[in-house]
Amino acid sequence: MTVKNFKNLKNKRKIVMLTAYDSIFSSLFADTVDAILVGDSLNMSFNGNDDTLNITLDEMIYHSKAVKRGSKDTMVILDLPFGTYTNKKEAFKSAKKAYQKAGVGAIKLEGGEEKADIVKYLCDNNIAVMGHIGLLPQKVRNLGGYFIVGKDEESKQQLLKDAKAIELAGVFAIIIEGVVKETASFIAKNINIPLIGIGSGNEVDGQVLVYTDMLGLYEKFTPKFSRKYANISNVVRESVQKYKEDVLNSNFPNDKESF
Repeated sequence: MTVKNFKNLKNKRKIVMLTAYDSIFSSLFADTVDAILVGDSLNMSFNGNDDTLNITLDEMIYHSKAVKRGSKDTMVILDLPFGTYTNKKEAFKSAKKAYQKAGVGAIKLEGGEEKADIVKYLCDNNIAVMGHIGLLPQKVRNLGGYFIVGKDEESKQQLLKDAKAIELAGVFAIIIEGVVKETASFIAKNINIPLIGIGSGNEVDGQVLVYTDMLGLYEKFTPKFSRKYANISNVVRESVQKYKEDVLNSNFPNDKESF
């Protein structure tokens, strides 16, 4: 999947994305999804922290390299972490490092109008950029929590300005998070690039989910918008318990499993 192919999916069919943080899961997803996002969400669902803010670029690169090894030809997108793109030069330095060290196909960054100049600078310097508007997890401490966006006309129009500003700056697609369905639908119809939803209804151009939510692996919190397609955590517990019983009863290893 190339950036051009990804963009061309708009108005043709829905786009399917998942996060991944290692080669095992990326290899399981690669044949099915259109792109894999190495999201800074890994700082919560993988590293066990309370938010995304203290993960480093080097950690993101480490996980992205693993994801790339399992991704086959699926596009891998690295989420630039908090504090790594506060200005043009810093953003390019971070994106360049992600390209060279991890070999990703694109980077993602949060922000609308206020980040348009940074987006343009990156795109002008041959970095493929995915945008992110709406609920911005990297602003959680500044805002005092996670809040749904786009409930009124003023917020709706600002989101449209944000989307259009970064589209004009050169992003090939935008993730829209935590936005009411009607507003997200309105924005999708008024831009010419794919709008990928997470917690923003089904009238956008595609969806992305955090795989640990989707597979029932992250038990601290399940977002309202995430559907559990499996409950792998229970399977793991049951398997470990069975293993424990077999060890205690000397049923493992058996003769066939011994040399």
